[in-house]
Amino acid sequence: MMKYVKGFTSTVLVIALFMLGGCQSHLLKPRQKPVQVVYRFDDHRWLELQGFNCEGALWFVDQKRGIRTEVHDWGYRIFTRSYIHPSERYIALPGWGMTSAMTVSKDYGRTWKTSSIRGEEDNGSNAPTYDNIQSLTVVNDQGFLLTKQGRIYMSSLPFDDPRLQPGGTGVDYVVEFRGRKIPHHINAIQPAEGLDTSLWGREYIDPRILHRMTNQYYTNFQNLPDRIPEVKNYQGWTHMRCDLNAGF
Repeated sequence: MMKYVKGFTSTVLVIALFMLGGCQSHLLKPRQKPVQVVYRFDDHRWLELQGFNCEGALWFVDQKRGIRTEVHDWGYRIFTRSYIHPSERYIALPGWGMTSAMTVSKDYGRTWKTSSIRGEEDNGSNAPTYDNIQSLTVVNDQGFLLTKQGRIYMSSLPFDDPRLQPGGTGVDYVVEFRGRKIPHHINAIQPAEGLDTSLWGREYIDPRILHRMTNQYYTNFQNLPDRIPEVKNYQGWTHMRCDLNAGF
């Protein structure tokens, strides 16, 4: 009888351990990261965020053109200021806490590069703090970053100065210094394997400091708008949105 009880007990113990192991395996199974649309440009273009607590990988989708690209592979958090973006070829993607840079595309979202932001703030910094940013508007393939003081940091007009492109003549200009006129020359870009020679849209500059920069001599930084162009009949969202409870 004791032999039977011992055998029965061993069998029950094995079954219990098996069931416990199965439960633990089920409990430890990693949760799938939630995917949510955090911004819509229009009816066929949007941004997807994959991650918990509104932080993670950011994807751009253009359903009409069959484009789906990963813009940030981790750590992206949404931009919480006004964001109006009817432009299609040129796309500028800001993020939470951004100061001196953001991510841009010049080919409808197929590839992405980093843009710089340069100006002169009251505190002496060369770019606005995130708290000081009021809005980003991207229209006519040009971006306009507005601060709470009314300053506008803008990207170049949507083309490259042909003189600076490979095979171009370069740019000649003259600087006056102590009554003397000193000639200067900017060489054209030398082509190299893997080098992106197209630079338009890669710099956001406060026009107030343009006179101190060589960019003033480039054709795509001349005759810039003096205000943000009016956006009519915009069908997209005006702010990014995110559900902190997604996936829980």
